[in-house]
Amino acid sequence: MSESELMARAEKLDAADDLAPVRSRFLLDDVVYLDGNSLGALPAHVPARLDDVIRREWGELRIRSWTESGWWTAPERIGDRIAPLVGAAPGQIVVGDSTSVNVFKALVAAVRMAGEDRDEILVDATTFPTDGYIAESAARLTGRTLRPVTPAEVPAALTDRTAAVLLNHVDYRTGRLHDLPALTAAIHASGALAVWDLCHSAGALEVGLDEHGVDLAIGCTYKYLNGGPGSPAFLYVRRDLQSRFDSPLPGWNSHAEPFGMRPSYEPAPGAPRGRVGTPDILSMLALEAALEVWEDASVRAVRAKSLALTDFFLECVTAYVPPGRVESLTPVPHEQRGSQIALRCDDAGEVMRRLIERGVVGDFRHPDVLRFGFTPLYVRFTDVERAARVLGETVTG
Repeated sequence: MSESELMARAEKLDAADDLAPVRSRFLLDDVVYLDGNSLGALPAHVPARLDDVIRREWGELRIRSWTESGWWTAPERIGDRIAPLVGAAPGQIVVGDSTSVNVFKALVAAVRMAGEDRDEILVDATTFPTDGYIAESAARLTGRTLRPVTPAEVPAALTDRTAAVLLNHVDYRTGRLHDLPALTAAIHASGALAVWDLCHSAGALEVGLDEHGVDLAIGCTYKYLNGGPGSPAFLYVRRDLQSRFDSPLPGWNSHAEPFGMRPSYEPAPGAPRGRVGTPDILSMLALEAALEVWEDASVRAVRAKSLALTDFFLECVTAYVPPGRVESLTPVPHEQRGSQIALRCDDAGEVMRRLIERGVVGDFRHPDVLRFGFTPLYVRFTDVERAARVLGETVTG
C-alpha cells in the first residue's frame, strides 16, 4: 500500500474512532507520543485539581483536610476507582507506596499464606529487574528457595513445594501478553498462590482479576492510567484472602485502630490492611483526578483500539521500512500482544535519538530494542502512520 493510501486510511480510521473525543481531555502537542508505556500523558484538568489541593485543601483547611477533604480514605476510594479497570469488585484494591514495595508485600504475604511445607517461590525469569530483586529478597526473608522460570515453563515447574508464583502480565521488553487465566489455573491446581504484576496491562487491556481468581496483584498507575511521574501503585488482595493477608510491613495506617497508638499490632479488616504509612496525598489526588478520563471510555473499547493501532503500525512499518532493517519482537496473535510494539534494530539507541529529534517519541531498551507504546485514549491512527513513516526515513537516511 502506498504512502498516500496509508495516510488516507489513517484519517478514515480516526474519523470512525469512538474514543477520539477522549483525546481532547489530555494536554498534547504536535509530537507523536508513543511512550505512554513508560509515562502517560497529562490529563488537562489535573493541574487545576492539584492547584485546589495545594491552595485550598492544604493551604486553607490544612489538617482538617484529612477528614473534610477525604484525604484519609483516598487509598481505598481511588482503589475502588481502579477496580473496574482491572476486573475487580470494590473493596479489594488499596492505592499507595511504589510498585516495588507492593510486590514485596504481596509476595511475602502469599508465601505466608501458602504454609511452611511449601518452600519454593517461582519468579518470571524475563521479568522487570525489580521484581526479580524483590523476589530474591522475599525468598531470603522467608527461608524459601527462589527458582526463575519463563512463563511458558511455569506449568511444568509447579510442584507441591511451590508456595507462590510472581509473573508479569505483559513482558516490558517485547510486549508479549502472557495467558493469565491459564497460568493462574495451573498455579491453583498445584496449591500455590498467583501474584501478578499488571504494570503494562492495567488501563491497556481487560485483566479479569475476579473472574480468573487471581490471588494478589500489583500495578503502577503512571503508565496507561496517566497518574503522573511516581504516582502511587496499587495492591489487589482477593476478598476471601483478606483476613489471612499478613503484611510484612505492618504500619500504623493499616492498624485496626490507627489513632489508638497501641504497642501491639492488629490489622485492619479488608483492603486497608495493605496500607503502611502516611499516603502521598499530592500524588494520590493527582491520580484520582487523572482517572476521571475513564468516565468516557471502557477498557473493552480501549483494548479493541489498541489492537487496531498496533496492527496498523506493523502494517505501516512493513510498508515504510526496508526489509530486514528492523525485526518485530512482539507476537502477531492478538491474544499474545499487549499495547506496545518492540522492534529489534542494530543501532536502536541512535535511531531512537533521531526519531525523538523529529517528533516521534518512543524509547530504547538495551541493547537493541525500540519500544513504542500505544495509549488508545490519546494516540491516533494518523500518529501511527506518521511514526512508521519517520522510522522508515530515519533508518534509510
